[in-house]
Amino acid sequence: MFTIDLSEVHALAGHMLAHAEQTEPIAEQIVGKVAFDIEAAAKVLVPVDTGNLKNSIAADLNGLEATVTADTEYADYVEFGTSRMAAQPYMGPAFDLRSPDLESALAQLGEQCI
Repeated sequence: MFTIDLSEVHALAGHMLAHAEQTEPIAEQIVGKVAFDIEAAAKVLVPVDTGNLKNSIAADLNGLEATVTADTEYADYVEFGTSRMAAQPYMGPAFDLRSPDLESALAQLGEQCI
């Protein structure tokens, strides 16, 4: 599981609070889109043997929070490796690929509030 650092978003919070009724639903859409983009990227990057790991990757949305997980017993072993197996990262690279989209979209939303 990876968490997005939203510290820059806190700087925009004051401006967004004044327009919360309009901006919160848009921010939720942005978070959701990026979460599903991370899910899609992870499914492209994950190594496939049986397809079980790929099929277990899913985004879960809850307002302004999103989690993208792989729900198998061995997901972490593939991502981080073991003493007997090299890492084959897929979640980290997917997150790195798509997280700038979140930062950019939320910054644009914040600028609209100023």
